[in-house]
Amino acid sequence: MTTSTFASARQAERPPEQRPNVLAALFRADDATRISVVPVLVGLAVIWTTFTVLNPNFLSAGNLTNLAQQIIAVATISIGVVLVLLIGEIDLSAGSVSGLAASVMAVLNVQQGIPAPTAILLGLGAGALVGLIHGLIISTWGVPSFVVTLGGLIAWQGLQLLLLGDTGAINLTDPFVSGLTSVFFPIWIGWAAAIVIIGSMALNTARDRRRRRLLGLARGRLAADAVRVGAVAVVLVAALLVFGSSRGLPLSVVILGGMLALMDFVCRRTLFGRRLFTIGGDKVAAARVGVRVKTVTVLVFALASTFAAAGGILSASRLLAVNESSGAGEILLNAIAGVVIGGTSLFGGRGSVWSAILGALVIGSISNGMDLLALPSPVKYMITGGVLIAAVIFDAIMRRRKSR
Repeated sequence: MTTSTFASARQAERPPEQRPNVLAALFRADDATRISVVPVLVGLAVIWTTFTVLNPNFLSAGNLTNLAQQIIAVATISIGVVLVLLIGEIDLSAGSVSGLAASVMAVLNVQQGIPAPTAILLGLGAGALVGLIHGLIISTWGVPSFVVTLGGLIAWQGLQLLLLGDTGAINLTDPFVSGLTSVFFPIWIGWAAAIVIIGSMALNTARDRRRRRLLGLARGRLAADAVRVGAVAVVLVAALLVFGSSRGLPLSVVILGGMLALMDFVCRRTLFGRRLFTIGGDKVAAARVGVRVKTVTVLVFALASTFAAAGGILSASRLLAVNESSGAGEILLNAIAGVVIGGTSLFGGRGSVWSAILGALVIGSISNGMDLLALPSPVKYMITGGVLIAAVIFDAIMRRRKSR
């Protein structure tokens, strides 16, 4: 029996009542990440609609561009948080590491006169070193990551204060550093990039469907795949229209998009990425099939702290200063809450790096909308905490359904 004949027989044997409709296919979890982004997008649409009704300025091009700039740092830190959560661990030091890396960059550039590109690389290297230390302690002595990173949260914040000295603040004036978040490209560059992205996604979808057909596997509804590609196209077009109506395509958005695309490829298309999901599902089973759990753990924490450092540097670029509060406050809560809201599980083995941007959008939109409404800080904290609790409850329900 040929491959095509076998595939046709498989499709014919499938009862009609088991074929999911287009709506069910859209809400179905992705095979690789086991999450569906549709519920998050629906929630985001509800949030935007609510704030637009309460304040029409929410959907203005200027405010949405500011929102994009505001969430860049948190979304970057969240990429590293996703990697840690995928293997079933936690990193409570991400905020402190971001502030420490920004301080290293500022001290080297402003006080020591080191060129900005070199200072930024050394700041990223400092973050990677911190993550390497965390990973080695966790993997070598078996200390829970919660304890190690909680200690790191305090220790690295102390080192940050030591680096900043008595003044406690350093202003950033180098054009290269400030340009990370202040440079805007002509919008035609964005349109060209959008065409490439949409075309690549359509070709990859067609290639995957062809491969599954040749292997005799279920391909799902073509309409559902078409809607997914179309949804991405609509989002990109809407974003470019907003940026085009404001100041252009922000360089910081391009940087974040590149990091998200790279890590999505790593997690979904490489052996290292598959091992993350394997370890998060069951560490003992992963070790039995030959996965070097300790090595992967060290690499994951090093990567997570590097992304935390990148987020801290981007935040410093936007604020044009580093001070004692850099990396403190809500940034750790928002980074962890965002990825959980975006669909990544706190219990490991399920998630996607795209949950970093989705969660950051949800948290950032709520914060931005409440600022426009001039709500008091206590109310903002309670609403943000309530959204996080709801996301964790949803995650627990999904795990329970899966276990049944």
